[in-house]
Amino acid sequence: MAAALQTAALLSASSNLIDPQRFRVGLSARSLIGRRGSIFVVRSDGRTSGFFNAKSRSGNLITNAVATKADASTSSTASKPGHELLLFEALREGLEEEMDRDPHVCVMGEDVGHYGGSYKVTKGLATKYGDLRVLDTPIAENSFTGMGIGAAMTGLRPVVEGMNMGFLLLAFNQISNNCGMLHYTSGGQFKIPIVIRGPGGVGRQLGAEHSQRLESYFQSIPGLQMVACSTAYNAKGLMKAAIRSENPVVLFEHVLLYNLKERIPDEEYVLCLEEAEMVRPGEHITILTYSRMRYHVMQAVKTLVNKGYDPEVIDIRSLKPFDLYTIGNSVKKTHRVLIVEECMRTGGIGSSLRAAIIDNFWDYLDAPIMCLSSQDVPTPYAGTLEEWTVVQPAQIVAAVEQLCQ
Repeated sequence: MAAALQTAALLSASSNLIDPQRFRVGLSARSLIGRRGSIFVVRSDGRTSGFFNAKSRSGNLITNAVATKADASTSSTASKPGHELLLFEALREGLEEEMDRDPHVCVMGEDVGHYGGSYKVTKGLATKYGDLRVLDTPIAENSFTGMGIGAAMTGLRPVVEGMNMGFLLLAFNQISNNCGMLHYTSGGQFKIPIVIRGPGGVGRQLGAEHSQRLESYFQSIPGLQMVACSTAYNAKGLMKAAIRSENPVVLFEHVLLYNLKERIPDEEYVLCLEEAEMVRPGEHITILTYSRMRYHVMQAVKTLVNKGYDPEVIDIRSLKPFDLYTIGNSVKKTHRVLIVEECMRTGGIGSSLRAAIIDNFWDYLDAPIMCLSSQDVPTPYAGTLEEWTVVQPAQIVAAVEQLCQ
């Protein structure tokens, strides 16, 4: 492995020194506005544009967080261009395309090799690319995460898989003090183009230790970008964008969304890491959400529409930095905001998002911002108690009715 890293270092020696100005810890609303025209995105209908709009795919949403039964509107997808993939297959396709495109891309983690990963995201990659580019590691998160960061410093583009995101707490020192800060502390001499990804969130009776939501842990680390996928389409697009990024990116995948199916384009596409997705346009209230809660929100929306409400739903996707351009335009239109997250209420993503909206768009608000979050308790093993700890659609309906009074 050391020989492989040294070879890659020689290949990439000319690119190890970079301009410190390229490293951005956070983005303001003004900087997002200025850069929108330079973002190249291929939409699900095959058209290209400078920004992402998911309106054309809103009809394919399902109402449950676990895809046990397809929505009736998906019955016509067979006539549409593209191919159908489950979310974990879309992640694999994006990873495989990037490994074909760039020989510096490699994968490491527990059981990612011939076993194919705990959720089969890397299935078949070891056979295709060999054991050096798809490296099985010991059960030592701190060690192999540090190895991945070191490999990134030499010019490789590692994708580090945590078998469960909760296990990455064992690598918190490497992620915080090295992954997020080395570009700055080296005076711009090193870039860290690494992707750290894996399953997390509240599953089905996985217990407290395997139901962690680490977004709140990682959001305070300078230098990290964080994104959360919620559909097969954005899972592939965000995976490819994260691998190509010069900054360290943490990609959050929800354990209950891996089997969601969606038709995605045959053509290559790459999404923007710093852009939210307009899931449903509306006029009465802005609902901001991400990951699994997107489907709880859409289930609540059906009830809200029947009651005469017209909510606008945005999947923020970029957890750090926030897309304040998209969010701000929505707030200016609806003047009311509801945040729905699976993260813990204390110190969660919702708290940071609420503060950002208040700081930037206070004058446009006609009601207090409400945030629905998981309860500040360890996730119970019992299924009925587990449901009580996370936000349910009925709570979302009640919150919207209260804010729109």
